[in-house]
Amino acid sequence: MGKCGDAFEAREKIQHLPIDLLLIDINMPVLSGIELLKTLKNLPLVVFTTTYREFATDAFDLAACDYLLNPFSIERFIVTIDRVLEKLTPTTNTIPKIPAGIQSNHLILRTESRINKLNYDQIVYLEASRNNTKVIASSEHLISSAPLSSIEARVPAELFFRVHRSIIINISKVTRLHSNRIILGKFEVPLGGNYRIKFLKLSGL
Repeated sequence: MGKCGDAFEAREKIQHLPIDLLLIDINMPVLSGIELLKTLKNLPLVVFTTTYREFATDAFDLAACDYLLNPFSIERFIVTIDRVLEKLTPTTNTIPKIPAGIQSNHLILRTESRINKLNYDQIVYLEASRNNTKVIASSEHLISSAPLSSIEARVPAELFFRVHRSIIINISKVTRLHSNRIILGKFEVPLGGNYRIKFLKLSGL
């Protein structure tokens, strides 16, 4: 474990030492955290801890593991470290394939004081909740301040399909259809009559 006083010192250590994880801020002497990462060829795992929420998209574009907004709780930090440890631990699990034509494999969502990066494969379904959207993921439930229609425009139609006026599902999570209920593993959602024919054709059920 080490600490650096500025971006140049950090860059020197990253280039010459085996670094597993880099905790970095946006605002730093000489170069910003974003600018520093852009100068590096081989990046370690990176977590941003900062008060600047507007740079989250840039950070995730540079493959940051997480983006923590100050102040954050110890519980939130533990979740982040667990994610880092998962990435550092070798696994034999296969990586879910993304259909041809999809340029990204994740969605960035703002929830209260957090900015979250969710891989498409983590998302089970999305549900409108007034002007917000409930995001039901495999390991957590989130409430995004964005309306469902806004999120729908940001996810690939090849993976996500509207099955009800207030619900969009991840097609790859469908396990079976029971009458007018779609079973998504341990979850189930209603299938609206106006969407039934197109859903059956798309899902192959």
